[in-house]
Amino acid sequence: MSTETRDTVFIGKKPLMAYVTSALIQLANLPSVNIKARGMSIGRAVDVAQIVARKTENAGYAVGEIKIGSEALESQDGKTRNVSTIEIEIKRN
Repeated sequence: MSTETRDTVFIGKKPLMAYVTSALIQLANLPSVNIKARGMSIGRAVDVAQIVARKTENAGYAVGEIKIGSEALESQDGKTRNVSTIEIEIKRN
C-alpha cells in the first residue's frame, strides 16, 4: 500500500453523507481537498461541496477554485460521446 495521502474525493453512487464524511476526514489532515465528478454525479458533487463548506464555515473552510470541462468517452455501442466534468476545491481560509 502507498503511504501517499489522497487529496481527492471521487463522487459516484454512494449516499451523499459518505462523500461528506470522507471529505471532512481528509480536510482534518490536509489544507485542501478536491471533489471530482462527471456526468450525472455533478449535482451530487456540488451538494457535497456545499454541505462541507457550510458545516465547516466556522472552522475556516470554504469553496475555492471550480473547474469545469468535458471528456470524450466511448459508449457501450462504440460511439464517442462528451461527458461533462467538474472539480471543486475545498480549502482553508
